[in-house]
Amino acid sequence: MALRGLAASGPGSRGPLDEAVAAAEERGAPAMVVAAGGTPEDDEEDEGRGRGLLRWDGFSAWLHCVCVVGFDLELGQAVEVIYPQHSKLTDKEKTNICYLSFPDSNSGCLGDTQFCFRFRQSSGRRVSLHCLLDHYDKDLPVYLKKDPAYFYGYVYFRQVRDKSLKRGYFQKSLVLISKLPYIHFFHTVLKQIAPEYFEKSEPYLEAACNDVDRWPAPVPGKTLHLPIMGVVMKVRIPTCHDKPGTTQIAQLTQQADTHISVILPTVHEVDLFRCFCPVFLHSQMLWELVLLGEPLVVMAPSPSESSETVLALTNCISPLKYFSDFRPYFTIHDSEFKEYTTRTQAPPSVILGVTNPFFAKTLQHWPHIIRIGDLKPAGEIPKQVKVKKLKNLKTLDSKPGVYTSYKPYLSRDEEIIKQLQKGIQQKRPSEAQSVILRRYFLELTQSFIIPLERYVASLMPLQKSISPWKSPPQLRQFLPEEFMKTLEKTGPQLTSRIKGDWIGLYRHFLKSPNFDGWFKTRRKEMTQKLEALHLEALCEEDLLLWTQKHTEVETVDLVLKLKNKLLQADREHLPVKPDTMEKLRTHIDAIILALPEDLQGILLKTGMT
Repeated sequence: MALRGLAASGPGSRGPLDEAVAAAEERGAPAMVVAAGGTPEDDEEDEGRGRGLLRWDGFSAWLHCVCVVGFDLELGQAVEVIYPQHSKLTDKEKTNICYLSFPDSNSGCLGDTQFCFRFRQSSGRRVSLHCLLDHYDKDLPVYLKKDPAYFYGYVYFRQVRDKSLKRGYFQKSLVLISKLPYIHFFHTVLKQIAPEYFEKSEPYLEAACNDVDRWPAPVPGKTLHLPIMGVVMKVRIPTCHDKPGTTQIAQLTQQADTHISVILPTVHEVDLFRCFCPVFLHSQMLWELVLLGEPLVVMAPSPSESSETVLALTNCISPLKYFSDFRPYFTIHDSEFKEYTTRTQAPPSVILGVTNPFFAKTLQHWPHIIRIGDLKPAGEIPKQVKVKKLKNLKTLDSKPGVYTSYKPYLSRDEEIIKQLQKGIQQKRPSEAQSVILRRYFLELTQSFIIPLERYVASLMPLQKSISPWKSPPQLRQFLPEEFMKTLEKTGPQLTSRIKGDWIGLYRHFLKSPNFDGWFKTRRKEMTQKLEALHLEALCEEDLLLWTQKHTEVETVDLVLKLKNKLLQADREHLPVKPDTMEKLRTHIDAIILALPEDLQGILLKTGMT
């Protein structure tokens, strides 16, 4: 087969809340809408080729590679196929993919199972971000930006009885490896291609990969038509400019043709209520634990439940990004197993999703453990679990519950509990319950973060302090006690009804990895804004007049500095208006033309003009 060459073995636009809930109820809560129409436009279908990209550049914008992992009686799990064949994976990465692509034997997953995992890119390998398309990253919300150190694996695993095989079972996984955290999108892609792949094998996979290679780039904010094996998916990737809590659902355009369109209202969100359903009485406490970056283990019966729950937890503090490590599905074979289970130091700031009973013993020293049973289908509500003491967690067979001695800083919001309980009684669809829960988490996170945003904005120097002839001014230092004093008048009490020790929560948060990551991001954005304002101030000056009053050496120095400014603006994607850049180029050209010819020739060749 053409694909066998590299086989390697291993061991809405949503309106107000009520409208969104009503819309979800009317739809009967489908995860996606399937309807006729929605053919891709011709120019969009050929956009990849129009960009002058090479073969597989279009594929690489979405996926690193596709793997097929099978079970070999002698070798155990083994990577049977890697496609495209030139895709690079280290031996360590292949080993991780092998073990993470199969459920633990105790999970007993018969039939088809979908789940997701995340693993660390091998150290020493070149960071393989797709340079041509990386500038799209800047328009993404911070929680959807690619992490150069990690890959995601999206799995479609099939286990069915087959008497013709020695083990008596057919066991195989189709795995999409990507840098993009578009969980719902890639699971939908797998639903479209995996069942037929298991029937038709490699030529079908090759055809599907060729389809992906023709997709337009994953541009945030643009409605994309993505054809795959006769089905057209219609998606929109969010942008950092979208209002938090809204989803721009692509509306289906009715066209008389035979294409079937799958419309995805989201590329990354999971069914939040389904995941939180067994623990929704404690959802606010779990929000605090995630916000503070506390070590957290989710013990679940299968990789589907563990991965969905871990992803729901990291999603609950949106639009804040969860900056610590998280593993939707983690096994004893993982390359970080020893690092994360050692008792010689405090557990790290990480959320682990596990299914192996061995972890009940290995991780019993961890401070917060969520033990969940089987997630029920929409409409069936599991019994609410209780908060229990850690010493009661003996094995993975222990009763479902939240095992922790953590005392929440905030009082429990009874209103949201009543609202969700009413939804359960009225058999409100899970999607509608998720809208309510997501809005609740969003409002809670915004109430918490707005005072921090307000204080950090005050650290920005005044615009009048920016001089074109001096380096841009520095941001003032973040002083925790100064920030705490602002909470009395402009704290979360202005936007949230929830009472409690908000100041204690802030003090704890300021020591967490999530604060560190958030503040570094904000500081970088503000520093870039200062650089952009400095560029604008330079453009407003009569630079030619300045050169007439200074020496040739000083003028050449100015030209080189201005060229460096342009390079920096381009390299760091500074928020500079296009006409500012053009003005600066015009200034540079005018200054160079006023210099002697020998210098003109040298400066025109130096850098960009």
